Amino acid sequence: MAKILIIEDEASIRRVLVKILTEESEVYEVFEAEDGLIGTEMIKNADFDLVLCDIKMPKMDGVEVLQAVKKIKPEIPMVMISGHGDLDTAVNTMRMGAFDYISKPPDLNRLLNTIRNALDKKQLVLENKRLKRKVSKQFEMIGDSPSIGVIKSIIDKVAPTDARVLITGPNGTGKELVAHWLHQKSNRAESSMIEVNCAAIPSELIESELFGHIKGAFTGAHKDRAGKFEAANNGTIFLDEIGDMSLSAQAKVLRALQESRIQRVGSDKDIKVNVRIVAATNKNLKKEILEGRFREDLYHRLAVILIEVPSLNDRRNDIPLLVDYFTDKIATEQGTLKKSFTQEALNLLMSFDWTGNIRELRNVVERLIILGETTVTVSDVTSFVSK
Repeated sequence: MAKILIIEDEASIRRVLVKILTEESEVYEVFEAEDGLIGTEMIKNADFDLVLCDIKMPKMDGVEVLQAVKKIKPEIPMVMISGHGDLDTAVNTMRMGAFDYISKPPDLNRLLNTIRNALDKKQLVLENKRLKRKVSKQFEMIGDSPSIGVIKSIIDKVAPTDARVLITGPNGTGKELVAHWLHQKSNRAESSMIEVNCAAIPSELIESELFGHIKGAFTGAHKDRAGKFEAANNGTIFLDEIGDMSLSAQAKVLRALQESRIQRVGSDKDIKVNVRIVAATNKNLKKEILEGRFREDLYHRLAVILIEVPSLNDRRNDIPLLVDYFTDKIATEQGTLKKSFTQEALNLLMSFDWTGNIRELRNVVERLIILGETTVTVSDVTSFVSK
């Protein structure tokens, strides 16, 4: 049952609206507020599906109510109620985010159609958000071990916020998957997630890569170029292997975090950016700090939320699920029938020492699918896997 709040200082108008909504439909639960202050408090403390709000009211007018609602619960559609002298204001409220307006005295059909359309739009918006927060199978995290359950729970809590996250763990454990989950479940999912492998970029080029440069800033800078931070504006930037970043670049990243501004190499002009930073490393950054290779102030800025991804050896019970996932994925990629693994073969794989973690397991599964029989057995594993 949809919950509708009527904010209207004229008791006669409230009675008319309540009568229309309760008599014409049994799917609406109607609430009343006699002024904007009371209505705004009710919206703060309860969930409503729609608000009908008068424009001219004492204490707090409809425009002020609309502005407040857009800040505290922007998903609630607002339909403004206007007198004859309020039509210009009513039109302006639509530019401010109101769904529509109705004139006094309310026309029955127009009122009901407007309410139905507003509620339908709200459902579409919520469904769209839900779909966007579903993570692409390309970046699915496979496993039901307790440690993976904890990570998924943290992601669900943290993703809708803009909190910075530092992901730690050995190489090949899937730190980039955690970063993608964080982005795709966030409110920034419509915008880009830009990945930067700090270990793969020479130290003399990392600043240009991150912040861009202007023409003539250095040899080879033949034209102005935007950096990764600008490309990620309104989205997420994933700084992988941040422990390998130079101290000079670290200082600039710190400034970007503190001031939400960057400067291209060779320029003194500030560029404002709105970027969420997710970082990852396989290094012990506290040890790097003690040895003077990583800034302590940057560490504390990045590590608002810490997520530690376990090694595959610490989640061996997930190996059968991972093998099944990889065999299905590889069969789809190669256009072949999916092969199966005997339980004995899976048990043997679970006993191995996986120094290369999930990345190594994926390669082993692909090798066994290519070289093994229709059903992969212990014999195949001992023949084609060196452990």
